[in-house]
Amino acid sequence: MDTKTLNPLTERQILDAVAAQRDEAVALLCELVAQPSLLGDEAPAQALMRREFERCGLHVHEFAIDEDKIRNQPGYSPSIIPYDGRHNVVGVHRPAGPVRGRSLILNGHIDVVPVGTAAMWTSPPFEPRIDGDRLYGRGAADMKAGIVAYTMAFKALQRLGHEPAAPVFLQSVVEEECTGNGALACLVEGYTADAAIIPEPGEGVMTGQMGVMWLTIDVYGVPVHAAYAHTGVAAIGFANHLVDKLRELETEWNRPASRHPLYCGHEHPINFNLGRIAGGEWTSSVPTHCRVDMRLGFYPGVKPADVRTQVEALLAAAHDAHPSRASLRYEVSYHGFQAEGLVVDMQQPAIQQLLQCHHDITGSAAPERATTATTDVRFFHLYGKIPSTCYGPLGADIHGIDEWVSIASMQQVSAVLALFIARWCGLNPRAH
Repeated sequence: MDTKTLNPLTERQILDAVAAQRDEAVALLCELVAQPSLLGDEAPAQALMRREFERCGLHVHEFAIDEDKIRNQPGYSPSIIPYDGRHNVVGVHRPAGPVRGRSLILNGHIDVVPVGTAAMWTSPPFEPRIDGDRLYGRGAADMKAGIVAYTMAFKALQRLGHEPAAPVFLQSVVEEECTGNGALACLVEGYTADAAIIPEPGEGVMTGQMGVMWLTIDVYGVPVHAAYAHTGVAAIGFANHLVDKLRELETEWNRPASRHPLYCGHEHPINFNLGRIAGGEWTSSVPTHCRVDMRLGFYPGVKPADVRTQVEALLAAAHDAHPSRASLRYEVSYHGFQAEGLVVDMQQPAIQQLLQCHHDITGSAAPERATTATTDVRFFHLYGKIPSTCYGPLGADIHGIDEWVSIASMQQVSAVLALFIARWCGLNPRAH
């Protein structure tokens, strides 16, 4: 495809158009960060995205996730809370002029993770604060700045009097942080394209991502009065024992001989995170019950079912070898992520075009990185067979305290995405 014919704009024009929108971009990001779009409370932030897509002249398709439609689909993860009132919002562009280019999905998640102990933040986590180039607030980097970047990229082309010459779908989805079912629902709704980009935060272009599994272990022991604790069987103690046994599997998967090639040079690619623990009923009673929630990482190419088999065999062996096994029982259940990992084919035309756009905007080659997290790219890549990757702004303290994003990096990503749209989709004169 002759991108010069389909794209009449220069890099300088795009950079200038994005720069002219800086204040608007920062204001939109502040608005979004101020909406505490935690799990179940995404609606106000999604209302803002509907407004922005409508301002772009896009047709807006807002829909709730129909779990009956996605439950048997590849990539589905068991949901945590109902989907009533929790909508995906998609801005749909279809060219008024001739369709001459290739179609594109720009996807981002509106949900954010809990803030932790709010008192530990320098400023309230949902009150955006700007200090130099950094904009602080929960979700600023992960990933509301990415949503702003693709929205402003689309607006920059409009500012220059153009529109994409192929369909473009701007997706703002829910529940990326625990299941990915929002992105899956978009796929099931029929949204497909010749390429997909998710502006998740991180340096450069993503080459691969880990699989991720959430699991819960409920342990039941024998309660007695604390004065005779030695005669009881403490559920909390055995729960800790099972977690320690799982750590042995984590250590084994991190050994050099066990690693996936993408992660050979990584400091510690496999992480088994004990995210939550709750147990006991009374300080002076040996606890009856303990529940632990864990997040397990695993390499691309490994199926979640195989991970479950290994984990359950390990836990069963640990139980059978315990001296109090006759008085202890446990249950394993799965809610949330059951996500496969993946490797991106960096030679695909869409990925090569993205790398070239980064070079042409910044003057340097884009770093390439394999992430130890999971992203919604898996739905496009594995199940939609859509060339896809992540490319987003730089930030830090994601899922931590005082999360921030670089405003300059958000602007740079916006310019790169605008150039990518111009080259990948082509441009027509904007209809008025």
